[in-house]
Amino acid sequence: MDFVADIPPDMRSEILGKLRRVEETERVRVLFAIESGSRAWGFPSPDSDFDARFVYVRERDWYLSITPGRDVIELPIEGDLDINGWDVKKALELLLKPNPVLLEWLSSPIRYLWDDGACEALNSIAARTVFGPACLHHYLNLGEGLWNRHIAPNDRIKLKKYFYILRPAMALRWIRTNPDVMPPMNFQQLMAGVDVPEAVEHAVLELLEAKQKTKELGLAARVPVIDDFVTKEFGNAKTFEPVRIRNRPRLKAEADNLFRHFVNEKPISP
Repeated sequence: MDFVADIPPDMRSEILGKLRRVEETERVRVLFAIESGSRAWGFPSPDSDFDARFVYVRERDWYLSITPGRDVIELPIEGDLDINGWDVKKALELLLKPNPVLLEWLSSPIRYLWDDGACEALNSIAARTVFGPACLHHYLNLGEGLWNRHIAPNDRIKLKKYFYILRPAMALRWIRTNPDVMPPMNFQQLMAGVDVPEAVEHAVLELLEAKQKTKELGLAARVPVIDDFVTKEFGNAKTFEPVRIRNRPRLKAEADNLFRHFVNEKPISP
């Protein structure tokens, strides 16, 4: 069952318009722009926000300043629309770590702008980065933090909070079985790839269907089968030791060359 949310044409047009204005006012070139958050993750509600994220490159002289400039662009949040992006230099530095958030952006199923050549080059570096260590710690910290705040202290909870905890739990299970492959951003693809117990799958699909139809699932008793799955995955992650990166010097040189290519490829129009 596919729960990737379609972006309404009027909202897609508004987002594209704002991105084009960013290019004009900031004198940047957007390499790609995607949807993040629950709409791309695969568990949107009817009133879910729109979370557009992008990576951009500035003109060459901007990078040659003796005073480093700000490497993010953040537009004011307007209603349910949240748009911000990262400079490509920052993005490449994070890609080498690697950074799970950037890796998710590159795998988003919802694209607003997409430079095929640039994204192919970025994904080429990403595909040769061993994802295990950085992703495991990211998803474990994310999942446990949310669990301790929203689930563990309460007998009755907002059921939608389960999805923000289930996604990192599923990702941790994926990393243990596929340590060299980035966990998919979409929750259904993620769950399909980790062979979850039938009882867990049934409980999750029931919640997904309810969340897609209602603005607020409300408070309800915790779901024991989901609790057991999540806590077990957190425990397993703490004893799992994925392989570490061994080819970082070569990847850094490639990232440097790619950065220079992006900066020199096209002048930013006045």
